[in-house]
Amino acid sequence: MESEMSPSGALGELVTVLSIDGGGVKGLIPGVVLAFLEAELQKLDGKEVRLADYFDVIAGTSTGGLITAMITAPDGNNRPLYAAKDIVPFYLKHSPKIFPHKNSGGLLGSVVNLFGTVAGPKYDGKYLHSLLKQFLGDTKMQQTLSSIVIPAFDIKLLQPVIFSTGEAKRDVTKDALLADVCIGTSAAPTYFPAHYFETQDSRGNIRSFNLVDGGVAANNPTLLAMNTVTNDLLMKREDLAPVKAADYKKYLILSLGTGNAKNEQKYSASVVSKWGVLGWLYDGGIVPLIDVFTQASEDMVDIHVSTLFKAFQSQKNYLRIETDDLEGNTSSVDISTEENMRNLIKIGEAQLEKGLSRVNLDTGMSEVVEGAGTNRAALIRFAEVLSNERRARLAKYAWQSGS
Repeated sequence: MESEMSPSGALGELVTVLSIDGGGVKGLIPGVVLAFLEAELQKLDGKEVRLADYFDVIAGTSTGGLITAMITAPDGNNRPLYAAKDIVPFYLKHSPKIFPHKNSGGLLGSVVNLFGTVAGPKYDGKYLHSLLKQFLGDTKMQQTLSSIVIPAFDIKLLQPVIFSTGEAKRDVTKDALLADVCIGTSAAPTYFPAHYFETQDSRGNIRSFNLVDGGVAANNPTLLAMNTVTNDLLMKREDLAPVKAADYKKYLILSLGTGNAKNEQKYSASVVSKWGVLGWLYDGGIVPLIDVFTQASEDMVDIHVSTLFKAFQSQKNYLRIETDDLEGNTSSVDISTEENMRNLIKIGEAQLEKGLSRVNLDTGMSEVVEGAGTNRAALIRFAEVLSNERRARLAKYAWQSGS
């Protein structure tokens, strides 16, 4: 019975990681979860604390990258621009302008949307670009309050590009504007145009980036966050020896999905075998091809991380919260009607009351862990561990500084 979260690793030495999947307007779901977690932390440590005070690394892809920027970019007082409770109102206010639906419903709407998907991006991205540049301003990657990791994909080089705070401090050409990184990681093919920007080193050499959505590389960025921490550990080791297995037991990871429609079982081989290019690009307002590779990416990462933590007997160090039962409009990344967004919020709230689940390594489906309680209870325990870890660090720092 897993009634308690008792992570491996001594307090004061854990590596705390938050990972947020991509998913467009479905970012409302992890937004609800994060608001709950931060509220629990505030019960323990005061109203002024924020998520960035607890997580060493925060990783986000696409909409997860936007949330990452919101909760780690500094304001004028060097505190996070947004509290977690502000995420949902932010999405409610801005999503309808990021994903404007001028033609919806009926045969005409379907024809127009299909033509738009074939002829060019569904949205011009102007509002999103303006919004990000407005609230992030001149903030660069190395200025974030926690170390962050945001993936994108360089369509010119045909390879992933991983932006991180640590690398930005080591390589000035990766110290890009946070707004540019967020635009790049959100540039989902068929939905938004690719994003181009340049950086410059101290000698004036130009580095160019031609970016599309980070979901192409890693819609679930949990492994990327772990890799970033591992690389940072290696950089600090003079002998560059391999990181020990015991080091992995120090990870404390919260990974948040944005939901999927697995349980709907919408497609079958008999259906998709008849599709050509257009069928894979458009089906009732959804782009099946993108759904396929983003879902595959999410699941493979979850399976790998679950296997790794199971091998090290550290399952309690990894908490993944995801739902497989989205259906209809709620499974779409861009339907930003008031009704659909409210439904997504309800799904996020319902997630808290569901039983804690783990992926079945054979089927890929999430299954409730008997005796583990609800996600709400798991998050409360997680908050307690985070609070104790922070207190242990503060006490250690006070002892070392002699104060």
